[in-house]
Amino acid sequence: MKLVIQIVLWIVIIFLGWKLYNSVMGPVEFNKVKEARYAKVIANLKDIQAAELAHKEITGSFTGDWDSLVRFIDTAKFAITQRRDTSYADVAKNKAFGINEGYFIEESLIDTLSFTAVKDSLYGNSDRYKTMMNIPVEGVNAKFDLKAGKIVKNDATYSVFEVKVAKDVILSDLNKDLLAQEKQVQSVAGVNGPYISVGSLEDINTTGNWPKIYDSAKDK
Repeated sequence: MKLVIQIVLWIVIIFLGWKLYNSVMGPVEFNKVKEARYAKVIANLKDIQAAELAHKEITGSFTGDWDSLVRFIDTAKFAITQRRDTSYADVAKNKAFGINEGYFIEESLIDTLSFTAVKDSLYGNSDRYKTMMNIPVEGVNAKFDLKAGKIVKNDATYSVFEVKVAKDVILSDLNKDLLAQEKQVQSVAGVNGPYISVGSLEDINTTGNWPKIYDSAKDK
């Protein structure tokens, strides 16, 4: 009987020890995996952000279609320009005052020097833009949700876009309780809310909702 009690006590001790270990190491492991996946997801979102900003600069609007965005990167070019200031006599005003010169008009002229491919400028020799729409998490077969539209602010119309992915998709195989807590995060050092996103369909905003710890020195 004494032996049975000892065995039961050891089982209880081992179980409690396992629960204690999980309560301490569970969040540690969760955060380790979470941060690694977030870094990959945010890297793709930055590539998409750069592509959308280039699309807006050249075409005048954002796009909500992946195929259209990739075709744009494959074919579009940035204009390399140079600004120069010039001035010339205001003939009409000088004539009105009976003088040969005195009044000048100053202008700034923009000269186009050359063109450079968008894909080379943004991605160098990499073709990662062709797969940037895919969620870069092993076992996840999904794409970022991309939308674009127009909003009116102060009687002016603006083009907007938003790209996002739910934390449920990125962390679906991890502890459900810790995932539920992560979706409620409201912190300067965290990714707030249930999504990782860049841009907005409700406001004039092209930034991401991640903290600066995910940005390189160049990004900052």
